[in-house]
Amino acid sequence: MSFDSITGVTSLPDDFDGLVRLFPLPGMVLFPHAMQPLHVFEPRYVDMLQEALSTDHLITMATLTNQQGNVAIDEATKQKLPLNMLPPISPTVCVGKIISHAELEGDRHNILIVGIRRATIRHELETGRSFRTARVDLIDDFYLPAGTQKRADLKKRLLEAFGKIIPVSEGSQKSLHDLMAGQMGVGPITDIIAYTLPFDPNEKIKLLAMSDVDERAEALIRLIQKGGLDLQSVSVEEGDVDLAESSRSRKDFPPPFSVN
Repeated sequence: MSFDSITGVTSLPDDFDGLVRLFPLPGMVLFPHAMQPLHVFEPRYVDMLQEALSTDHLITMATLTNQQGNVAIDEATKQKLPLNMLPPISPTVCVGKIISHAELEGDRHNILIVGIRRATIRHELETGRSFRTARVDLIDDFYLPAGTQKRADLKKRLLEAFGKIIPVSEGSQKSLHDLMAGQMGVGPITDIIAYTLPFDPNEKIKLLAMSDVDERAEALIRLIQKGGLDLQSVSVEEGDVDLAESSRSRKDFPPPFSVN
């Protein structure tokens, strides 16, 4: 699916009021413009999925901030916990939209979501549902008008930094060349690279929280140049929540960028 086609089908509904369904996962930080496959099987998240599919197709990815020391508890107990006893999550989240759904045997589901918007949790709500919900404030991308002249150079520096760490192949170098010459802006490129690379989740959350696009790109360049990245180690670990089973093979790194 091309970048333009994704952009065309993933705008928020006109009546979006900031109320979102939360899908918390350990180590997972979704970014706008990035696509994430998920395998949904835990009953509360199947409930969440069914509600999303019957309404706005929106699911908001949240990042669990402390998995150490969590005690395994049964599903019924999880649903009765008060908000102040639920596993903590980062207040910075990404609203995503389901763009593909396949139902499997045993009430299991494979979905593909694409990140739409950054957001900050204002507060979680007691709704009586089996899954967590919250009221969020959207984070708008900000482009400093004075930075317009320098943005082409910023894009070039970002892609050059990225190009130095990815496995060298004819395909990857062609993709970078096409991106350099293409119309995709600094914001989407920054988000896709930040999502793809195996930074510490805390670093990704910092990038996700940045509204200033130029500042975000500069911060990403510094992270890339810092080094120490293991490009074979990108994974989502299973916690006591529904597992996000990424179907992206690390043999296909870097991911295929669309320049349409």
